[in-house]
Amino acid sequence: MNGMATSGATIWGLIEMRAAAEPDAIALDDGTSQLSYADLIEQSAQIASGLTSKGIVRGDRVAILSENSIRYTLLQMACARIGAIAACQNWRLSVDELQHCISLVEPALFFFSERYREVVGAIGADLAAIAMSDLPVGKPMPATAQADDPWLIIYTSGTTGLPKAAVISQRAEIARMCTLRLDLGLEKADAFIAWAPMFHMGGTEHTMATLMAGGRVFVIDGYDPAQMATVLQSHAIGWLLLVPSTIMPLVEELRRKGVSPLSVKAVGCMADLCPEAEIAAAIETLGAPFLNSFGATETGLGPLTGNLVRSRPDIADLAKQPSSLYEIRLTDSTGLPCADGEVGEAVVRSPCLFDGYWNAPDANADAFRDGWFRMGDLFSKRPDGRFEYAGRSKYLIKSGGENIYPAEIERVLLGDPRVEQAVVVRQSDAQWGEVPVAIMVASGMSEDDARALLELRLARYKLPRRYIFVTEEALRLNVSGKANRTALEQRLEELAGL
Repeated sequence: MNGMATSGATIWGLIEMRAAAEPDAIALDDGTSQLSYADLIEQSAQIASGLTSKGIVRGDRVAILSENSIRYTLLQMACARIGAIAACQNWRLSVDELQHCISLVEPALFFFSERYREVVGAIGADLAAIAMSDLPVGKPMPATAQADDPWLIIYTSGTTGLPKAAVISQRAEIARMCTLRLDLGLEKADAFIAWAPMFHMGGTEHTMATLMAGGRVFVIDGYDPAQMATVLQSHAIGWLLLVPSTIMPLVEELRRKGVSPLSVKAVGCMADLCPEAEIAAAIETLGAPFLNSFGATETGLGPLTGNLVRSRPDIADLAKQPSSLYEIRLTDSTGLPCADGEVGEAVVRSPCLFDGYWNAPDANADAFRDGWFRMGDLFSKRPDGRFEYAGRSKYLIKSGGENIYPAEIERVLLGDPRVEQAVVVRQSDAQWGEVPVAIMVASGMSEDDARALLELRLARYKLPRRYIFVTEEALRLNVSGKANRTALEQRLEELAGL
């Protein structure tokens, strides 16, 4: 019976099988250098042994602060081989936020690229820090990872104002790869363009899914429409990840160069946050349907990413269809099932689910109930089985693919003695989908003061686009002293004119 608990496939094992079948096939391509599957296995196995020589054992956290690179993927592969956990650090965060993320997971080693050497120094923690250019290597030893080993930590914005560390197992990553291929009809030869940061699931998770299937990953150091257009012209792409604000620059680049993509199976994500004209432009220019997705770091691309927007008329109905390998229910505030048409919170069961938040027992107790994960998203179910989005049970701002919780911004503002009240709400934005707006009761503080205060503590994408100063009476707090964010959203122009 003991053997059954460890008999599942591993990320390393599946990629090693692809390498055995087609050793000369290209696995990683950054536009300057290429790595075959045979080289991928050999080099990442050497790094895995190097990690072991540094004392890394199964379950140890290995922090990474770096731009996208082939070395990044090699290091993650090395972790997958020995059962270590790659804790991917968000270089967009402030030093204060990074200090929290590092102290939360207590990494045994901290790898950084030269671009972030000064940031590592500013973090100031007692860390065993190693440059990515000096990845340790050794003579390959047998793989020791098991299917249920945690493999990845991706940080999510916290409702309390501090990032949480979501832990994703090797087994969950394999299941997520299967869902992607089942629902989008991807094939082994379909390539992936990894331009999204590897500290996000969009960069790391789908890179690894492509490698497990035997495809080629084009590794790009950030969003680069010109480089992406070159790839699209000559390579078949499975899913082309585009988020709000990245669609039109690529469309315009393709049109300017007269490039017709060779083949794209699906494009985009989060259709709800994209202007209709941009979705239509993506469909028409790339010759591919648009992915009507709804998921999270905790769940993977699902649970409601089962349908594609194939034409301009389809854009009018963005109801969601369940993804493969997910069970989803809607429950009321007492946990009882909702009838069709009633709004309830989505709860999910799936082999794709994360294992929980690292070192956060209270958050885990709140998120998991009776074996189901509470997403915090509200939906109603239609008679045709599709789901209509109704909002967040806990207020969320989704800006250009990044999650922002108001508490992240409010806690910094309220830490200044000049600020009596601070409420952050969302505002629609043509470029980013949504952006934060700060509504404040403060004395002796200007908009420049507030912005400077936040710039010291928060990532730039979290900075409010507007600062509105009001009286406390204008906030219309309830008897518990809380603000109605939805009502304030609707009153933004009114408040700005007071």
